[in-house]
Amino acid sequence: MAMIQSVEISWEDLLGAFTSGQLDKTYYLDRLTGEIFTVPSTSDSSEVRQQLQNNGERFLEIPPFDYRSERQIVTEFVAQISDPELKTMLRTSLAGKKPFGKIEDILSFYPQEEERFTLLKDRFLSNRLKTWMEENNLFTTDTVLQGVKHA
Repeated sequence: MAMIQSVEISWEDLLGAFTSGQLDKTYYLDRLTGEIFTVPSTSDSSEVRQQLQNNGERFLEIPPFDYRSERQIVTEFVAQISDPELKTMLRTSLAGKKPFGKIEDILSFYPQEEERFTLLKDRFLSNRLKTWMEENNLFTTDTVLQGVKHA
């Protein structure tokens, strides 16, 4: 029978690792301590990477928030826009056509849409994090308590 181990993981640190777009670092979660740490993507870290691979059950690589993930969020958001002018600007930005700007800069002129985008992005990241946790048999206290019957 598998034993459940309880460790405290900083939700802030975990979410920070999931939302980091830094491709020069790889984030890991230590299942035994709950610590989240980074390993540089440079060649001099090969010994550290070997140790991480040898202890694969203990250390989980946290997937990066990459360009593909960001593009998926923006594409979903643009599909929901009703303002034709804003929709055109965002599609132009997505396509990389001139003149283009950052999505966040464009949305700063549309506060309600900016708020909707932030909520969509937060929901996407929360779902992604929840799925990753479930795939790796990590559960929050709330999840564990939901399965317990109260007298």
